Amino acid sequence: MRAYRPFAGTVTPEEPPTPADPEACLRPGRPLDLVVQFREPSGELEGWLDFIRTTVRTAGPRLASLQICEEPNATLPALDGSTPNVLNALVQGVVAAKREAEALGFDLAVGFNAVPTFDPADTFWPRLGDLADARFLRSLDYVGLDFFPDVFRPLPADRLAAAVAGVLTALRRTDLPKARIPDTVPLRICENGWPTGPGRTEQRQAETLETVVRTVEALSADLNIDAYSFFALRDADSAGNKLFHRFGLLRDDYTPKAAFDTYRRLIGELGTRAPRLPLTERPATR
Repeated sequence: MRAYRPFAGTVTPEEPPTPADPEACLRPGRPLDLVVQFREPSGELEGWLDFIRTTVRTAGPRLASLQICEEPNATLPALDGSTPNVLNALVQGVVAAKREAEALGFDLAVGFNAVPTFDPADTFWPRLGDLADARFLRSLDYVGLDFFPDVFRPLPADRLAAAVAGVLTALRRTDLPKARIPDTVPLRICENGWPTGPGRTEQRQAETLETVVRTVEALSADLNIDAYSFFALRDADSAGNKLFHRFGLLRDDYTPKAAFDTYRRLIGELGTRAPRLPLTERPATR
């Protein structure tokens, strides 16, 4: 169960988590994949690090993974990349989370995520490399990627697999070395999806999902990719016309689209053949 818990500072009113009560959805074999978001307006770290340590202490027995920051290299207002001091928050947050987990004996994967970098002059990864000391690298269990090929930048269907391979390879071979993150740190696909709606058929969603998942699986050994999550399980609003209304494998009444059966089949096939690449689905909203 993937959930988001924002930290807006010790003075700013606390923002609610998404979903509101994720632990109510947990079951044996269904632990929590939690994202803590750095939304402190001033970039102050003391309260942030206490927030992370408290999160590990209270949720730790039910946590499978803890992602520090949400898309820290994306500078959109709703994402952590727009928050001052986010790189220090990321590095120190990873270290603090891992230390707390180890002190308490929790088997917890600690990592962070990012979005693709298409600007050769982007400074996020080199700046992260300047801060990535031995403590950070020892504490880092994975690097996640959020990417949505053929959503924000349309692609012909026959170029989709090459585009996916190019993004994943560039992250592993070009971006992560700038941050001094070695190949031994696994990659995870934290968000990937394709919405239905006007001009976007449910059949094309199923075809896109199949192409992306098979491309990721084919590269998983070479690029050390150990997990994939689809965004999202259910539509936010199946009657809505905005881009993020209809990312689901299910409609908002929980009836399945064609991609639902495609994904179930892929899990059955690839989960048996390649158990190192678990495939899961994300909740409908964050």
